[in-house]
Amino acid sequence: MLFQIYGDNAMYQLLGWVLVFAGLVICNEIARRTKAGGAFFFLVLPAALTVYFVAIAIGAANGAEWALNNQTHVYMNGWFHYAKLYAAVAGCIGFMMIKYKWGVGAKDWFKPFPFVIVAINILIAVGSDFESAIKGAQALAETGSRYWLSNEGVWLYGGWWNWVNGIAGILNIFCMTGWWGIYTSKKKDDMLWPDMTWCFIIAYDVWNFEYTYSNLPTHSWYCGVALLLAPTFANMFWNKGGWIQNRANTLAIWCMFAQVFPLFQVGAKFAVLPTLYGPEWTNGLELSTAAQPTYANPTAQGVVALLALAVNVICLTAIIKRSIEQKKNPYKNEIFTDQKDFKIAMARAEEK
Repeated sequence: MLFQIYGDNAMYQLLGWVLVFAGLVICNEIARRTKAGGAFFFLVLPAALTVYFVAIAIGAANGAEWALNNQTHVYMNGWFHYAKLYAAVAGCIGFMMIKYKWGVGAKDWFKPFPFVIVAINILIAVGSDFESAIKGAQALAETGSRYWLSNEGVWLYGGWWNWVNGIAGILNIFCMTGWWGIYTSKKKDDMLWPDMTWCFIIAYDVWNFEYTYSNLPTHSWYCGVALLLAPTFANMFWNKGGWIQNRANTLAIWCMFAQVFPLFQVGAKFAVLPTLYGPEWTNGLELSTAAQPTYANPTAQGVVALLALAVNVICLTAIIKRSIEQKKNPYKNEIFTDQKDFKIAMARAEEK
């Protein structure tokens, strides 16, 4: 079992997951279907939250009690969370520019933007994975345990699985094909990347789940499962070719929610921890205020990291094989044109 879902809070934990999953699917539909919805979620809301974050930072720097005790400052003040939030928002804005042909979004040279912003997001996570591996090794040398305390006050357990998953993330970047194969849907509600089929989506989802599971353990039940499945679910049933837009939208929306209300997933009845920590802890709030844990079972981290590497190696191997057989550059050209998902997505796309 990957997560500790049992006891008196099990029903709350499952309900929390359903609420997050459904909420993300619904918010994504609002954001993608109209310009007003997209503008609210990715222009107005981030601007308002930026003012809020700056106010907290200024207040904390001046020793204001309200800022020092603010849950955003206490639990979400690390570089990764802000980098991820604003990188995701930048992606959403860029995708809207392409979808609605705003400014440079109408230019052919701007079409690789989705690749660039996704690669940046992956590299942010890879850097965080490598950081955990290094700090876990340092902690082992100094204390005899791989546990190290993150700047959000969470005890992380860094090890070889972080190196393995970081490498899988780098490979995942090269699994994105057809960088110029970006389209607007006929209904103007989606930016489409038809060559990003189930092959990449599975490789990405397994890699990203392992990343959250190892590096965001107090959040992983939501950002590693519900958040990952929301765009995959939409792509599977009604939005073929729109996975990357769905992923950016749901990621940005979740990051904003989590940045403002971290106690939802850390300290409330909805909190869920990985099996790494054992039954000693019931939620992330307890974990963040405790001394270094003594129990650790990183078996799941190691197994999923190896799975992530294997899936990405298989995906990249298939891409290389297809590019040789089709005599195509897999990044300049689309190579999954024979797949059903690609054909359905292209049927939704405007002609160039």
